[in-house]
Amino acid sequence: MSAHESPPIRRSIEVEYWVVDHRGRLVEPGDLVDASPGAEREFVEPLLEIKTTPCESTAELRAELYERLGAVLERAAERDLGLVPLATPIDHGEIGDRPSDRTRVQAQVIGDDFEYVRHCAGTHIHVEQQPGRTIDQLNAFIALDPALALVNSSPYFRGRNLATGARSKLYRWMAYDDVPHQGRLWPYVDDTEEWTRRLERRYEDFVTAATNAGVDRATIRSNFDPESAVWTPVQLREAFSTVEWRSPDTALPSQVVRLADRLVDAVDRLRGADVRIEGDTGRVTDEEIVLPTFDAVIEYVNAAIRDGLASDAVRSYLERMGFDVGAYEPIAHELAGRGSVDREDARRLRLEYAERLEDDVRRTTAITGD
Repeated sequence: MSAHESPPIRRSIEVEYWVVDHRGRLVEPGDLVDASPGAEREFVEPLLEIKTTPCESTAELRAELYERLGAVLERAAERDLGLVPLATPIDHGEIGDRPSDRTRVQAQVIGDDFEYVRHCAGTHIHVEQQPGRTIDQLNAFIALDPALALVNSSPYFRGRNLATGARSKLYRWMAYDDVPHQGRLWPYVDDTEEWTRRLERRYEDFVTAATNAGVDRATIRSNFDPESAVWTPVQLREAFSTVEWRSPDTALPSQVVRLADRLVDAVDRLRGADVRIEGDTGRVTDEEIVLPTFDAVIEYVNAAIRDGLASDAVRSYLERMGFDVGAYEPIAHELAGRGSVDREDARRLRLEYAERLEDDVRRTTAITGD
């Protein structure tokens, strides 16, 4: 069966937004969670997550995401609140956790560095696993991880310019620096058995670290299993039968939908192409998908975090891998070059981008409604 005759590939999105009041201050979502299906609290107080169901087309995904976002924004307008599509709050002090055993255990394992995670808002894209090509799909997503550069949306942490992809740096190089196997990108795998062995090893490492931090085993095992105890950016998700890509920042929804569409297109190509790992350049054609060696991928990833689309190497790589780089306008590059940002400036920026998100939803909804 050719790729064009194959059944649709289901995909879904989970995207997090900071909630702010009319002065740009971070606040709790309150009853915004009741405004739409798929609207949920996150583990820190001022974050709201909006999820879609599995959708069979980009049009369906876009319609559902925008419908849910629109309902939340309508309620937010009534409450004089806004949603901010920035990967960090730009400048803010400590951010409070919502009480939960799961968060408490993570904080005990990671220690003071867990504070970095509290300043991060991101996007997760799930794409349905393809029978017989699951490992190729997982490895392809690993190779495409530098595409996080397409939606980098904040270079700032606590008012200083940290990296073009500040959230990715906070996660990978700072929060999980002492437990790198938990939060960094994992190498390619040969088969599902190898993936399962890795999960089990990392789970045992996590259990050991948690018990050493004073957490009892019953609490650990009631809140974590091998699949939920790792935060590596690309994961096989048995519970959802998907491959999940967790690297992108939160961003304007039109850009997130575009990125999800391209990821699905890559999976669609897998169904009719040969896949191999070779060299350090990578390329995608109708007949084959060549993934660079993992060492080369890491070089591209590091440049994507550090410099984003300002890196010629990253831009060229993503073009070879099938992305229309010019179609993306990462917010992080708009914010670059400001120097340090104080609390009042950060509040103004949050309000500015909350308005940008509203405009994005209105514009796209109007276009698709015509």
